Amino acid sequence: MATPTTAPPVAETPARVGIELNGINTITEGERKGKASSLFWPWFAANVSVLGLSYGSFVLGFGISFWQATVVSIIGVVISFFLCGVIAIAGKRGSAPTMVLSRAAFGVNGNKVPAVISWILTVGWETALTALAVLATSTVFDRLGWNGGVATKIVALIIVVVLVIGAGVIGFDLIMKLQVWITVITGVLTIVYIVLALPHIDLTTVAAAPAEGAQALIGAFVFVMTGFGLGWVNAAADYSRYLPRKTGSGGVIGWTTFGAAVAPVILVIFGLLLAGSSTKLSTAIGADPIGALTSILPIWFLVPFAVVAILGLVGGAVLDIYSSGLALLSAGIRIPRPVAAGIDGVVMIIGAIYVAFFASSFIAPFEAFLVTLGVPVAAWAGIMIADILLRRKDYSERDLYDPKGRYGNVRPLAIILIVLGTALGWGLVTNAYGTPDWLNWQGYILSLGGKKFHDTWAFANLGVLVSLLIGFLGTLIFSARAVRRQEALPTDNAAAAEQPVGVPQP
Repeated sequence: MATPTTAPPVAETPARVGIELNGINTITEGERKGKASSLFWPWFAANVSVLGLSYGSFVLGFGISFWQATVVSIIGVVISFFLCGVIAIAGKRGSAPTMVLSRAAFGVNGNKVPAVISWILTVGWETALTALAVLATSTVFDRLGWNGGVATKIVALIIVVVLVIGAGVIGFDLIMKLQVWITVITGVLTIVYIVLALPHIDLTTVAAAPAEGAQALIGAFVFVMTGFGLGWVNAAADYSRYLPRKTGSGGVIGWTTFGAAVAPVILVIFGLLLAGSSTKLSTAIGADPIGALTSILPIWFLVPFAVVAILGLVGGAVLDIYSSGLALLSAGIRIPRPVAAGIDGVVMIIGAIYVAFFASSFIAPFEAFLVTLGVPVAAWAGIMIADILLRRKDYSERDLYDPKGRYGNVRPLAIILIVLGTALGWGLVTNAYGTPDWLNWQGYILSLGGKKFHDTWAFANLGVLVSLLIGFLGTLIFSARAVRRQEALPTDNAAAAEQPVGVPQP
């Protein structure tokens, strides 16, 4: 047997001083615990952020009516998190991180391509969430008359970074406990915010917004999908991997989807009502998505609002930094998981400093980030979902780490599909004003249809959907026979779990 290129399945890994040492290895039988309903807590806490309120402004920015925005938001949120639920099935089937299980479709070394993309996406998200927490704190301090300048931003950055990196380094058990507390605290305070903001809703103004055509609806739908579920698909199995193999797949899908989607649906709809009632508020959200929401609050609730805003953003950033560390290891970097989380934290700090202290706008680069990375991630998600649906048996633990095993070194079909999906996808997406100039090349396929065609479909962002379908249908049609051959080989996961293989994880 060839020496594995990354960490193989190992015997149960003890924690040091409470720090989880499991990295991309397979979780042993003795460590698998909990039930499907336990997935509710991390997914709810990661998505209860008041940033969901700001999405109301973002979605209305496509020029659609309140009712159109409500429909596409609900469908976009639920469907995108349903995709996370499907991918989470792989976690309990293989007891390994998402980007290790992806090797079954891409090959052990071929999977380094999506692993790098996944790392960039998760680091980008944790950077955005950290920067938003800093901006929100500054705005709250300004309204209180306490000076929300550079010094306040620095202190806020330090506090948020300590919480996020600390939880990411310590690992799974602390994250699960932390997310329960974040869920309770942010849930209660968010309800109070909604009650206080109700008087600022003008239903007449909201209802007056005109309806738009299919292009704007599709664009808003894709934006919601990339902003919610498609931003999490590459980490969807990182938490279900600790569940016992006997856990029902329906429960895994249901609790992941429900836990992740319930808060965003409520928050986005209320955000639509707020943004639709005030053009001034909607404009302000583009520059400071969280802080702008304080403009309608009484002074006495500003500090509680800062707490709910920061905790909600931290809840999402914690899951991101944990998964970004796992993605970095899956890409072939040979370091312990806590060190990987620390490295990602450094990158996060640098990015957050730029956004919070130097960037002139948040929404334009944020939309560009979502759409640009949403295309290759959608292709990967399509491939991964189809591969999961084709499988009837658990993954072979040893072969996920052996390039000469059943999953192979590089599986050309998956690489071709992700390249094809990305190439066609980027040709069918464009970005809004304020986007970095180096992304102006996107939309090259739309340009072939002439100016009128380009302008009509410019912001529908069809490329994300096209990329998802290419990955899904290509795998479903052309990989079925290969999956059957893989599953026809004998598997002894129990024996593999007892015996370390190859080079031990550092």
